[in-house]
Amino acid sequence: MFAVYTDTASPDDPLSALRVGERPEPEVPDGWTTVTVRAASLNHHDVWSLRGVGLKAEALPMILGCDAAGTDEDGNEVVVHAVVNDPRWSGDETLDPRRSLLSERYQGTFAEKVAVPRRNVVPKPASLSFAEAACLPTAWLTAYRMLFVRGGLKPGDTVLVQGAGGGVATACIILARAAGLTVLVTSRDEAKRARALEIGAHEVFESGARLPVKVDGVMETVGRATWSHSVRSLRPGGCIVVSGTTSGPKLDDAELTRIFFLQLSVIGSTMGTSGELASLVQLLDATGTRPLIDRTVPMDDAPTAFSAMVDGDVFGKIVLTR
Repeated sequence: MFAVYTDTASPDDPLSALRVGERPEPEVPDGWTTVTVRAASLNHHDVWSLRGVGLKAEALPMILGCDAAGTDEDGNEVVVHAVVNDPRWSGDETLDPRRSLLSERYQGTFAEKVAVPRRNVVPKPASLSFAEAACLPTAWLTAYRMLFVRGGLKPGDTVLVQGAGGGVATACIILARAAGLTVLVTSRDEAKRARALEIGAHEVFESGARLPVKVDGVMETVGRATWSHSVRSLRPGGCIVVSGTTSGPKLDDAELTRIFFLQLSVIGSTMGTSGELASLVQLLDATGTRPLIDRTVPMDDAPTAFSAMVDGDVFGKIVLTR
């Protein structure tokens, strides 16, 4: 079958490790099923895989891709949950120490078909296109869990989203506005600040700028470059929810004095559960809220899509279609 995959690692030139061609049809273990892929979205995880981060040499060749929407073996329209658990695990899938994502131990979604555990298949409502649904399992689910599960934010709260433009940050802006939060956003880029206003931010600021109010929560995916600003932007008792460190994880000043004196909470968040994915899908179906798609690209032109992500020429999600 046709697939987008890698059979090597290239830390300095990830695009050189990208392959487009034929791969074997997926093996289907007991308790698993197959989904015929109609759309799949890119994540930074896919670029890191090309660099060899988190992808062991013995797992190669590996079909890339975590996210997908398509049809199951009975023709039902579905969304694929990307977290694969140990079969013996029960409870919150994100807490399983043996969990992985599709395209790490198991072949990914950038192909004609993908094999997944049956519990990883969530019904897709007719109101969502395949391209829209394919944006949800990683970036949008991460944003949903950050805001409403780990962050516990509610209508009327004020949230700061650091670093407009990335898939998770964009999802945070749109979901927070849809849920009745006041949304403040930062970016170094004037054009991205303008786009953030268009998709739901109430106010935008240059990175590091003093805010007019203290916020209830900060959605942090940037790390070192924005950490001090995140801590200093919180009201007493507020929280920072961290799901990424795109500017690096090492801090010059962790602001520990401010954290303990103001009783701030620093909360880690990773992906989300299949139940949370179902809730996210229902939220979008009920409200008409939709993911922001930067562009759709035919799957056989995957190098063009990967190039845009590597160059940072993205606002929203890039979706590969079949």
